[in-house]
Amino acid sequence: MALATAAPSTRDRILGAALVSFGTRGVEATSLDALASGLGLRKQTILHHYGSKDRLVDAVVDRSATELAEALEGALLTAGSGFARVEALVRAVFRVAARRPELLGLVREISRPGSATAARFARSMEPLVERARSFLEAEMAAGTMRVHDPRVLLLSAYSAVIGVATEVEVLRALGIEPTARSLIRRRTELLGFLRSALVAD
Repeated sequence: MALATAAPSTRDRILGAALVSFGTRGVEATSLDALASGLGLRKQTILHHYGSKDRLVDAVVDRSATELAEALEGALLTAGSGFARVEALVRAVFRVAARRPELLGLVREISRPGSATAARFARSMEPLVERARSFLEAEMAAGTMRVHDPRVLLLSAYSAVIGVATEVEVLRALGIEPTARSLIRRRTELLGFLRSALVAD
């Protein structure tokens, strides 16, 4: 006999629906009225739980940053050394892209210039970013990776990985269902590019 799972709370349902809408339609294009209607709730119910749209956005960003950080940290637990750690992170991002495209859609959305939530997301990810910077500096000092400014390198790698990984979400928004094979091909090509750019001869 299967065990019954608890139904998600109203707060969780709101967060989940908001993430999907923010990540696929955009934060500005999402109204609380439309969100409430899609959930079969009143707008006042959302406001009861979150107070305002800005506070709802903050809650979605915080939960998404935590989920993404946990996925990346989990990938690092079993990663090897050197470029294998970069590869583990890229694979983790692509797994998120395949399973939760709205999450990376949100990351792309809030990373746009002028986004009020970009700094909040960046603060949440700062411990992971600092570890990545230290890792790159150590690899460069050891001569296993090419010497670059680590912060510029991280920004470039972040842009490339998120851009290529979220292409799947862009295709879905256009009504084209991407295949697992095309996602794997893009991941393989990106890893080849990163290896060429990072690994010292």
